[in-house]
Amino acid sequence: MSCLLQYMKYSHENWFTYIVECSDGSYYTGISKNLPKRLLSHNNGLGAKYTRGKLPVALMWFKELKNKSEASKLEYRIKKLSKNNKIELVKGKIKAESLFSKS
Repeated sequence: MSCLLQYMKYSHENWFTYIVECSDGSYYTGISKNLPKRLLSHNNGLGAKYTRGKLPVALMWFKELKNKSEASKLEYRIKKLSKNNKIELVKGKIKAESLFSKS
């Protein structure tokens, strides 16, 4: 099942941390309250500067969080991971909750 179809199961009242794969194979991590709208922004060249030259992007992973602060903290921790660890996160071999236990 695609990530966007999985997203439709959520309440959409909370924040999301997400990972997209760019056309060059690199990963970009961000936060949003509305993932479909944010993906459209990325793919229309209106998203993050990093993704503008690497279109299209595809949603690979997301995690629902209670508020913007939690989403930002998780985004920060994911951005510090190696590419291999991000791949493991996307595959479900690393759980997002384990990233909160790190300092």
